[in-house]
Amino acid sequence: MSDTASPFSTTSPRDGSTLSPVRATEPSDLPAIVGAAHRAQELWAARPLEARFEALRAFKGRVLDRGTELATLISLETGKPEVEALLAEVLATADVVDAWCKHIGPWLEDEPVALDATSYPKKEAWIARVPRGVVAVIMPWNYPLALPLRTIVPSLLAGNAVVFKPSEVTPRVGAFIGECFQGLLPDGLFAVVQGGRDVGAALVADRIDLVAFTGSVAAGRKVAASCAERFVPCSLELGGKDAAIVRADADLDRAAAGIAWGAFTNAGQNCAAIERVYVHESVAAPFLEKLIATVKSLTARDDMGSLTTEAQLAVVQRHFDEAVQKGAEVLTGGSAEGLYFAPTVLRITDERCSAVEEETFGPLLPVMTVASDDEAIARANACRFGLTGSIWTRDEAAAERMASKLRTGVVTINNHSFTGAIPLLPWTGIGETGTGVTNSHHALDLLTRPRTILVDRNSAPRELWWMPYGTALAPIARALLTLKRPGSSIGEKLRAVLALLTHLPKRWRGLPLPKN
Repeated sequence: MSDTASPFSTTSPRDGSTLSPVRATEPSDLPAIVGAAHRAQELWAARPLEARFEALRAFKGRVLDRGTELATLISLETGKPEVEALLAEVLATADVVDAWCKHIGPWLEDEPVALDATSYPKKEAWIARVPRGVVAVIMPWNYPLALPLRTIVPSLLAGNAVVFKPSEVTPRVGAFIGECFQGLLPDGLFAVVQGGRDVGAALVADRIDLVAFTGSVAAGRKVAASCAERFVPCSLELGGKDAAIVRADADLDRAAAGIAWGAFTNAGQNCAAIERVYVHESVAAPFLEKLIATVKSLTARDDMGSLTTEAQLAVVQRHFDEAVQKGAEVLTGGSAEGLYFAPTVLRITDERCSAVEEETFGPLLPVMTVASDDEAIARANACRFGLTGSIWTRDEAAAERMASKLRTGVVTINNHSFTGAIPLLPWTGIGETGTGVTNSHHALDLLTRPRTILVDRNSAPRELWWMPYGTALAPIARALLTLKRPGSSIGEKLRAVLALLTHLPKRWRGLPLPKN
């Protein structure tokens, strides 16, 4: 919750306690902050990669040393259980730093390009990865540590500076990240700016070289439009409406347990939460029995925390009420106490409702039956989002065939969602999920840009194609066209070779000598 004078959360969703005050960054301060980042970035990019590793490993050590304190802070600001904060966020810091430090070196190496020695004699070329410069990282509140670090860590290791704006709902975790970087990086290289939408908009409009944004579709469109005006690249992850498909041959015990976790971890406040289940009609009854038993075994606030904001509670309540009005059967849950909304399973018959069509971002799980794999794929794909999806089955070959048809960026078989925590696997989507890519070497396509470097060791006074063209170049060009054209006959090619042998010496003799 927020008071009228400040954009920041002031009361903990976990226990109602008062949270410490936060000072907002004035939008007018941003040009100086971004300018300092540009100056620091040039020095940082010149440092050896091993020096960057050392700084990030020291950062990791600080986070882990204060891991319990940090998990408590995350829990206070988001409402999630502390053990969930430890597992999904604090420990993930070690994985993301270790993986990037281990693998980014080869990924940043120059890429040699083999040139045709006949067409380009005595020339050598390679492609270098160049840091973007200053990266604006604007992140949401649901995973206030893990999500930003997935971009911050590789951005810094690739030689960029970072200006980070955490959500106004979780500003204290953002400040904690800044504290852990203090003294490890050049002054100005990493900055935390605090505030609401006005600060975010001002940051995007400043002298930024890349914007990495995770948030709503509506906000993502505004970011994309602002970046497009200045031809600044942006990485957008804007949500999901993930589907789980339960085939007739699935291990129903594992499917029920895994889908319950996928739907209700972080109280469903996860862009990759399972928000739709399509179960084969032949196993729907036993699957639902096991799923309901699993959900009923969850303990409030220990296994599943509260929703983080009153606004999110309102969305969940609206989706629930509409589904019930359209005939949904409440199999378990459906009640709210404060910001805690009980994990809820609905049997849906009318899919034309927001609980099926819109991102809920809460502990609401619609379940629908299907008669075949093809029907399950078609209904799963009938969605404007496309982040992740899962298939639950004992038949891996069938699952792989189905996976190739799912309109998503990530597919898991007999599990869900967790691959976002694996730094070597790309996390991306299609449709209104956005254009962003985090994790793996593919993320470097955004965090760096390619630069071609060519060295010419040719000592000839002129290249074949340089001016003046003279009279010999035109027949040479026509002969080369004949040789390259697929439809040329053998006779035409032989005449072209003869023309080259005739005119190339004339071309070289006709070149003027360089003046002294």
